[in-house]
Amino acid sequence: MKKDVLFVLVQFLLFVCYLLNWGLLEFETPQLLRHAASAGVALGIVVVILGILNLSDNLSPFPSPRKNSELIQNGIYKYVRHPIYLGILIGLYSYAIYAASLEKFLITLLLNLVFYFKSSYEEELLVQRYSSYSKYQRITGRFWPKFNSKRAQ
Repeated sequence: MKKDVLFVLVQFLLFVCYLLNWGLLEFETPQLLRHAASAGVALGIVVVILGILNLSDNLSPFPSPRKNSELIQNGIYKYVRHPIYLGILIGLYSYAIYAASLEKFLITLLLNLVFYFKSSYEEELLVQRYSSYSKYQRITGRFWPKFNSKRAQ
């Protein structure tokens, strides 16, 4: 349980740092790139919402699965094992580009690392809990879909 709290605390602190306007490492962003970044923010929000809706009562900020949870492998989870993390990353990277903020981009890189280690820990627990999780890992991408793998029907 200590790892759960530590991951969520580090994640929260990075979110707070992201929200602060440091203004130290700004750059110029072409207008066309700003429009694309706006679309990226919207896409990130949609991916997060789909992940939350598919998880329903299984949703938790902590990596340990809830006691009465079930393994979700449908909806967006058919394509990506951690769509909420993916949506957050797409949205934050995109907004960093939109805001022309290198420090927001760097904070998102750190958050990407936290999500990688948090999801690795979560997956260790899921493999122990669900016998089918290892197969799910092989056919479904962690943060990005696997397009060339054969899916179980």
